[in-house]
Amino acid sequence: MATQPGTAKRTHTITLIPGDGIGPEVSGAVVEILEAAGAATGVAFDWHRFAAGAEAFEQTGHYIPQDLYDSIEENRLALKGPVTTPIGGGFSSINVTLRQKFELFANFRPVKNLPGLQTRYPGLDLIIVRENMEDLYAGLEHVVVPGVVQALKIITEKGSTRIAKFAFDYARKHDRKKIHSIHKANIMKLSDGLFLSCCRKVREGFPEIEYHEHIVDNTCMQLVMNPFQYDILLTENLYGDILSDLCSAFVGGLGLVPGANLGTECAIFEAVHGSAPDIAGKDMANPTALLQSAVLMLHHINESETAERVQTGLEQVYREGKTLTKDVGGKAGTKAFAQAVLQAMESPVAVPA
Repeated sequence: MATQPGTAKRTHTITLIPGDGIGPEVSGAVVEILEAAGAATGVAFDWHRFAAGAEAFEQTGHYIPQDLYDSIEENRLALKGPVTTPIGGGFSSINVTLRQKFELFANFRPVKNLPGLQTRYPGLDLIIVRENMEDLYAGLEHVVVPGVVQALKIITEKGSTRIAKFAFDYARKHDRKKIHSIHKANIMKLSDGLFLSCCRKVREGFPEIEYHEHIVDNTCMQLVMNPFQYDILLTENLYGDILSDLCSAFVGGLGLVPGANLGTECAIFEAVHGSAPDIAGKDMANPTALLQSAVLMLHHINESETAERVQTGLEQVYREGKTLTKDVGGKAGTKAFAQAVLQAMESPVAVPA
């Protein structure tokens, strides 16, 4: 139901990191859609915008300015577009740095089909819960001797227990039936063995949830053969990163899949795709991943009516298939796609049961 004129609005203050490459384009589209949805449901947004990465360094001399840190700490909520991470050198990943700074220990990535898209696995609905701070992503590397580099894999009881508890709590709350812990404990018996030990201990408190353990390489094969056998994948950091990209292919690619980084004090919602500098500024980028990340954000702040309004409009555009971007077989640009979602939110079409 649309909000009547004059009705007081709830205002949420959100740190916005538009990003670089296609980031400003997709972020702009998402902000426009959220503000329109909020106007209809009594929700307003106060955006605190900050650059990060190379652009921020040019402006401030820091890849993550102190003002950005302060804003996230104060608002406890951020929406982030893609930021380019140099390969093999340069500054550290902005994503990893922010996750570690604010102890965003849980990476939450739902993988679900959008209506109207032809995929190999129609009706897929699975969730990846990834530990977000440890493992090789701790970034502890050093040169032993010239020509020999060592990277340390860090797995702790604390980190493994809290991500397992997050996954099982989510499964119980949302009536998910099954969890698979993904590991390589046949080779890394101590590190991955500790992870499994913690998962087994946590699952004792959730007898109603079916529990299994799969080796990560076998999991990749099993996913490609039959992803429907999985419900929630509970993983360490590196395995979760790889499996997230693999699973995104099942529903149309990284341009569609949302992501959330969650901690006890704050949360950062982001698209999982890169900054795609080759199409930046060409009105070609698909804002769906960031838009669906924003939907997760709206649910997180208990604005479910606004979230459902956005998601319904998005799904209507995909169901009709007339105004899709090139990456999903259409011919529309970023702006036209966003306008189609805005129009769909204004004039929703009933979906047959």
